[in-house]
Amino acid sequence: MSNALIQLLVLAGIAIFLILRLRSVLGTREGFEKPPSTAPLPGARKGKFEVIEGGPDRDITDHVEEGSDAARALAAMKQVEPSFSVSEFLTGARGAYEMILMAFEKGDLSKVQPFLSEEVYDTLAEVVATRASRGLTVTAEFMGTREVSVQRAEFDRRTGEAEVTVRFASELISAARDASGEIVEGNPNEVRRQRDVWTFARKMGQNDPNWQLVATGE
Repeated sequence: MSNALIQLLVLAGIAIFLILRLRSVLGTREGFEKPPSTAPLPGARKGKFEVIEGGPDRDITDHVEEGSDAARALAAMKQVEPSFSVSEFLTGARGAYEMILMAFEKGDLSKVQPFLSEEVYDTLAEVVATRASRGLTVTAEFMGTREVSVQRAEFDRRTGEAEVTVRFASELISAARDASGEIVEGNPNEVRRQRDVWTFARKMGQNDPNWQLVATGE
């Protein structure tokens, strides 16, 4: 037997040995194998972003201090009406604020009257009537809301009455002109910053989802 053939047999034997050794370490895989399980090991620590049952309600604590009177009132509202969301309420309050503010500036409250308590409507209507009696016309443009935040929340468990006081900061352009067209209030070329504190009320647990504006202030 030649030396070349002997060397070839020796190399083949080494190759077979290495293949068998690798198979014993790595194992074999055939076909479409099920992916390895990703279930956590018993006793493994949970990820920091996992929601902990019984923990703080972020829908509340994102808007008011945890443990505050407002937080407790909002939590009580959710107990009576689980579908209530503070974040969604503030989105609606932002839209209502712009709609009511512009209706007042332009002197037409008819479309927003259902969203106003009788007292608030009468107060705003009186101002609108006074403007009209003086022959004033108002032009206004809403530029945007810069801040919407919960300032206070109260809930009466006995009656189901809820009140949420919201602070708004907005920007608008408005000017009032008299019958001759002279500007008597505001500036049509200047953005005015405005801050308001409005209180909305509603009886929780009822079918009507609309809140009413029951008080205004600054």
